[in-house]
Amino acid sequence: MLTENELKHYQRQLILPEIGKEGQERLKNAKVLVVGAGGLGCPVLLYLAAAGVGHIGIVDFDHVDHTNLHRQVLFGYSSIGKKKAIIAKEKLVDINPNIEIATYLDGLLPSNSFDIISQYDLIVDCCDNFDTRYLINDTCVLLNKSWIFASIYKFEGQVSVFNYNSGPTYRCLFPTPPQTEEVPNCSEIGVLGILPGIIGSFQANETLKLILRTTHNLSGQLLCFNALTSETRTFRITRKTKLPTDEMTKESIISRSISIEFCELNDFNANSIADIEQNFNQIIDLREVNEGVKLTINHLNIPYSELELRHSEIEMNQPVLLICASGKRSAAALQHLKKNHNYKNLKNLKNGILPFLKN
Repeated sequence: MLTENELKHYQRQLILPEIGKEGQERLKNAKVLVVGAGGLGCPVLLYLAAAGVGHIGIVDFDHVDHTNLHRQVLFGYSSIGKKKAIIAKEKLVDINPNIEIATYLDGLLPSNSFDIISQYDLIVDCCDNFDTRYLINDTCVLLNKSWIFASIYKFEGQVSVFNYNSGPTYRCLFPTPPQTEEVPNCSEIGVLGILPGIIGSFQANETLKLILRTTHNLSGQLLCFNALTSETRTFRITRKTKLPTDEMTKESIISRSISIEFCELNDFNANSIADIEQNFNQIIDLREVNEGVKLTINHLNIPYSELELRHSEIEMNQPVLLICASGKRSAAALQHLKKNHNYKNLKNLKNGILPFLKN
């Protein structure tokens, strides 16, 4: 049942015959997990919370950085250095105190994906890496959960619904993940700030439609939007008869060696900047030149986009620490250097340098 306060809050939605009290109660009872509180996650969370989705989970281990602010609209300068999931929850509770919000600060990993995803009706993929996206897909397939996908690249975005009523899965579109070093990210190639807002709104819309059981959604279709031309195209996706997930089990996913967990073996957990200085002969900062607060300690800046050209500047026989804002690019760089250039002396700064920098 809706409270008097909720009836006032959702009044403009309730008068829509396609929603009404029955639809609003479905929203109130729905449980939706949003994986990633970044560019896509911010608009998704804003609109799901405002619309009255009663139980929202936020998965994100990252901290807010200066470079996030042009597109991650839940955060401001006062948020820099703080956990995204924590700040997002604070903002959403202010927008709608009628809902419940849970946060998962360790990120989504093979070791916890089943425990977390099993608690929710729908999963919204707002992540920025393929390891997590394939983990979402494979876990959802085994748990028979539908999920809403989106990705962005420069001025273009894509949206779809996967594993809905035995429909296509993500692996029907992309059977196997690319190599980490083959995938550019927005820190290297850039992204138009408004694009994740547009694509995230599409995701939120698909989520609400699934909860409200409308007759049409993007299952079996890939919607592509170009922000420069304002063109929207839709392509059909068919379910493959044989998929890699057909032979997967919960145990095989938990034991999967993906880069997120692989890097834990190569992680360095620092307690302070002094801790970093004392343990490494060379510190490589992989952030771009104009990205965030600079280090005050002795280091070498090799932007991730220049890593292949300048890797010879990295010591081969001395302890070397790779750092970036959040630990993602440095983890990918570590894998690349070990695999392609036989480096054996590298460590990755877990969770990045941002928590140690004061503005």
